[in-house]
Amino acid sequence: MASKEAVYKIVDVIGTSPTSWEDAARNAVKTASKSLRDLRIAEVGKLDVKVENGKVTAFRARLSLSFKYSA
Repeated sequence: MASKEAVYKIVDVIGTSPTSWEDAARNAVKTASKSLRDLRIAEVGKLDVKVENGKVTAFRARLSLSFKYSA
């Protein structure tokens, strides 16, 4: 049985949400999937929050997304 070989490309994206890091990650994947096909893995690289007047106003998740590369 022949093995299938593939090449994957990785891009970094940042998602935001007013409610949670999980929602921020979901928003990043959802938005990226509109222009990138065959998404495979999303790795969270960094989490942070936006602070205004001493209050957290947004959650941010930086993701490395991999997708199958086709020439």
